[in-house]
Amino acid sequence: MSQQVESLLTKVERRQPASVELAHRLIEYLLSGEIPPGGKIPSERALSESLDVGRSAVREALKSLTLLGLLDVRQGDGTYLAGSSSDLLPRIIEWGLLLGERRVQDLTEARAEVEVILAGLAAKRRSPAGLEELRTIVDEMKAADADLARYIAADVRFHLKIAELSGNTVLAGVLSSIRSLLQVWTNRVITAMGETRSSLAVHLPIFEAIEEGNAEAARAAMFAHMRSANRNLANTIGD
Repeated sequence: MSQQVESLLTKVERRQPASVELAHRLIEYLLSGEIPPGGKIPSERALSESLDVGRSAVREALKSLTLLGLLDVRQGDGTYLAGSSSDLLPRIIEWGLLLGERRVQDLTEARAEVEVILAGLAAKRRSPAGLEELRTIVDEMKAADADLARYIAADVRFHLKIAELSGNTVLAGVLSSIRSLLQVWTNRVITAMGETRSSLAVHLPIFEAIEEGNAEAARAAMFAHMRSANRNLANTIGD
């Protein structure tokens, strides 16, 4: 084996970045049973001192785990472990703890780009039957009104149905693969808003453009929705 190949192998075997190692340590702590489901976790300062790392690194890890739905930040009250261990494990396995704060932002950005493309394709390719199914979902969103859980479920179905109507199985598969995160992100935004009217208002132009077969308008409406949704999502964790 040449020295060049040996050098490459050595590089591959390097330790994981500190942010990833910290995420692993936090997950082990969260699932150790020391904190019950719904229990409050220690402050950033306490975690920083216990783990012997900077508070900025802890803050980044906590933001990432919050956006993955593993933690629940309650403004002015603290951060809590969300759900039960059995709920958390599939998400941890699914995402492999690969997401630092920067990569979470990259993921939301990528999702926005994919959704804009899907909306345009859906406007071009939607079938009468598919359009009627999308209309039914919109009616469900309208009927949900103050029932946030009902609205959130319909909201996620809305986006997945548009992906289906696009006729592009690859791009639709990308969106479907992050379905659990769509649910988490939508829940965070709608719950923080405490109402559904403003969310419905940005969904209706998307539906209307698809209904009219106007791909340019569908892309523009989805872009506007994604921009506001990502901004609202960032606001829920104090960015």
